[in-house]
Amino acid sequence: MKSNRYKLNLQVFGGIVLLLALTLGAMAYISHRELRGEAMRDAELTLEGTVQDIDNILLSVEQSAGNMCYDLLNYVDDSSRVYTYCREMVKSNPNVVGCAIAYKPGYFPGKDLFMVYVHRRGFSTDAKSDLVTTDKFTNRPYTEQVWYTEPMKTGYVGWTNPLKGEDTENEALVTFCLPFYNKQGERVGLIGVDVSISMLSKIVLSAKSTQNGYCVLLARNGSFIVHPDADRLSLPMAFSQMEAGYGTSTLEALESMIAGETGVKFFTRDDRNWCVFYKPFKRAEVEGRAAGEGTLGWSVGVVYPDDDIFGMHNILLYLVFAIAIVGVLLFLGLSSWSFHRQLRPLRLLTDSAQRIANGDLNVMISETDRDDEIGDLQNRFCKMKRSLQDEVSALEKATDRLHRRNDALRAALAKTEETDRMKTSFLHYMTNQMTVPTESIDRSVTTLCNNYHDIDREEVDKQVENIQQKSEAVLDLLTHMAHFIETESGKEAAHE
Repeated sequence: MKSNRYKLNLQVFGGIVLLLALTLGAMAYISHRELRGEAMRDAELTLEGTVQDIDNILLSVEQSAGNMCYDLLNYVDDSSRVYTYCREMVKSNPNVVGCAIAYKPGYFPGKDLFMVYVHRRGFSTDAKSDLVTTDKFTNRPYTEQVWYTEPMKTGYVGWTNPLKGEDTENEALVTFCLPFYNKQGERVGLIGVDVSISMLSKIVLSAKSTQNGYCVLLARNGSFIVHPDADRLSLPMAFSQMEAGYGTSTLEALESMIAGETGVKFFTRDDRNWCVFYKPFKRAEVEGRAAGEGTLGWSVGVVYPDDDIFGMHNILLYLVFAIAIVGVLLFLGLSSWSFHRQLRPLRLLTDSAQRIANGDLNVMISETDRDDEIGDLQNRFCKMKRSLQDEVSALEKATDRLHRRNDALRAALAKTEETDRMKTSFLHYMTNQMTVPTESIDRSVTTLCNNYHDIDREEVDKQVENIQQKSEAVLDLLTHMAHFIETESGKEAAHE
């Protein structure tokens, strides 16, 4: 019975566990898929928001530079006003840390090179910091610097790649280049407006997408424009971080971003799993923005640790699994108790049947008011036990009668055997008693027959007398025998 109960518990437990595993598996798969889709949508929104935040900063600088350039065209030949324009540009725009206006060599008579550069002291992002005015930027002539040479040569209006190392003065900058022309339409100079990469990173990163997530902005040459680690903003190439022990998965993500692709990559860093959602940095089309300015070759991405995306989901899964395990254990305990309680009458019936089979008919089995199959079985078994007890009682009575008759027959048999022994002894005794007279008669008869002619009268009388005496003796014995037989026959008849 215990074995069957354990098998029943095991079957029920196995079915519940299988059903629960399938349900939780489907729930985990669907929730993981939905959570991943939600993360992709959130990442897309974050990307769009990041692009807008960065573009708003850049657009404000572009518009300020454009307004200044529009006014400068009226005074393009007045070198004294250049100082005022540069100072006002830096002073009035908190996103700008420096402004340069450089003319082509020999534009002003008696001056080979002419440039005015105004920047905040130490390239501070504090709007109240002192302004420094100088006629150079770094130790090289501006005609040899990339922010001037390329736009002056091609007429490019837009942003340069980040200026780092030898191309800047101890501060990573990104410069907006705007060539300007004289009234004859000749390109005569360039306006360069500097934005601090560290300041840009702080502004963009201040709006955290998640607790541990952050944004990155890569230039087309592979250097960081926005990154939470200020040390990496000074690196000439993002790939140089590979030397710090980053894996190939990080390199693949950087290559995809530099290639201008859109997608998601997973990588490992600091023994943690991360994912980056990225897309090309495409600027908004705004009236007044020059054609071709929309695409800078930059790429923006949002980086999340897996824990930020799936952490709560995993915690919920662990909690659900823990609750499921506790629930299954409680269900197993309750089902075992219920099975034990429900099968207790059946177990008692089984034990009672085994005791009855072993000959114990005094087992107590009471009727029950249960209306299920076990109750019906118990009541039928109780009726069967009473019926069996009645049959056994009748059988015992019949057996007792048979025993008494058997005892009587056994006593009669013993008595009959005793009588037979007495008869045998009597007959043997009578036979022995008749032997001598009959032998004497036989001798007398033989003598008379053999000597009939020679025997005298006296001898004849003697033999005849002997025969008569012995005959009387045999007759007495036969009379006694007949009387004994008659007596015994009467006893047997009376016994029957």
